[in-house]
Amino acid sequence: MRISFIKWFSIVTISSLLVLAGCQNSGSSKEDNEKSSSGNTSKQQEQTTDNTNEHDHNHDHDHDHSHALDEETKQIYEGYFEDSQVKDRSLSDWEGDWQSVYPYLQDGTLDEVFVYKAENEGDKTAEAYKKYYNKGYQTDVDRILIQGDMVTFFKNGDKYTGEYTYDGYEILTYDAGNRGVRYIFKLVEETEELPQYIQFSDHSIYPNEAGHYHLYCGDSREDLLEEVNNWPTYYPSEMDGHDIAHEMMAH
Repeated sequence: MRISFIKWFSIVTISSLLVLAGCQNSGSSKEDNEKSSSGNTSKQQEQTTDNTNEHDHNHDHDHDHSHALDEETKQIYEGYFEDSQVKDRSLSDWEGDWQSVYPYLQDGTLDEVFVYKAENEGDKTAEAYKKYYNKGYQTDVDRILIQGDMVTFFKNGDKYTGEYTYDGYEILTYDAGNRGVRYIFKLVEETEELPQYIQFSDHSIYPNEAGHYHLYCGDSREDLLEEVNNWPTYYPSEMDGHDIAHEMMAH
């Protein structure tokens, strides 16, 4: 009887010890899992932080790069650039349907532009500005259509079309110290009604789609390069006079 009791007590004791050991192992496993989960969360947070910092850095870099480009474009527009920056261009940069702004000066639509200049630039009155631009914009070619290598001039109710080929560019220095680039195209087959040369100036110095341009037309390449007082100006034909006026004041 006593021996049986001792065996029973031993079995119970061993079972209790086994259960206790199992509980301890379960607790340790749970704690390890919690530590592992915590470690993974920390790494994910670090990775997210790194990605955020990288995004912020890239955003700042892009902003700085864009700002630098804007400043460079502004300098070029104002006529300050290096010779090495100037690149050849094709006639496709000026492709489209264009209208002269001269009629808008004549009918008074551009008067607000001259008032704006007088108030913000201050070196001339509005009337003086109008007189200056009247000489600059004056032309009898009220519309120009450019398609591929073909240029059509609309003049006094008639139209004349010719093929033009690229003839290089010239860099000009003005009295004020700034500079400009004339992109020159030559008539392929001589025609009496068409100018032998056309020279574009649009404040750009490398391939770029023009928003407007000044056009010099004549039969002498050299004489045209000397012309700085008359610069007929053309904007897209779909724009109305008020749109053009506001575009001018924005620049």
